Amino acid sequence: MSKIIAIGAAVTMVAVVGGTFAVTQLTTPTLADCGSTAVGGGAIGGPFELINAAGETVTDQDIITEPTILYFGYTFCPDVCPIDMARNAAAVDILEERGIDATPVFITIDPARDTAEVVADYADLFHPKAIGLTGSQAQTAAASKAYRTVYSKSGDDPEYYLMNHSTFSYLTLPDVGFVEFFRQDTTPEQVADTVACFAAAT
Repeated sequence: MSKIIAIGAAVTMVAVVGGTFAVTQLTTPTLADCGSTAVGGGAIGGPFELINAAGETVTDQDIITEPTILYFGYTFCPDVCPIDMARNAAAVDILEERGIDATPVFITIDPARDTAEVVADYADLFHPKAIGLTGSQAQTAAASKAYRTVYSKSGDDPEYYLMNHSTFSYLTLPDVGFVEFFRQDTTPEQVADTVACFAAAT
């Protein structure tokens, strides 16, 4: 009789452990579960070297220390850039309410006008954690190329020209790199949900 009880207890334990494992597998996402883009490095993203608000040269490893939303724009941008940056900042606030740290980053594609001080002030308008980055023309072009963004100058006015540019935001993770991009019509809640999923998967 005691042998039967022992066997029954063992079977019950296996069932409990197996059930716990199954639930864990169902509730813990993988990187592939979290977005629509190929993850884990891929052809988008990579090393960059730019200049921060203090005028110091920084690399991607200095900047991407937690889930980071990168945006390439310029401070003279009349409409698209402020809307996208505000959306990214709102997503970071939503994530903070959920106990998840994330950083919005603004990388200028107009370094001729956007000095370190200018991008620092611009980033600070949107969020206290936002980081503004600039660089030389060569550094800017290299960072843009790594993330496959495009930009070009529009107009001949030396001071009040506009810039044509890509409008994606790029989610990057420490030790992983680029994992997902966000279009302009993605809401702050959708951005936050995606970032939270990736954070849980790493």
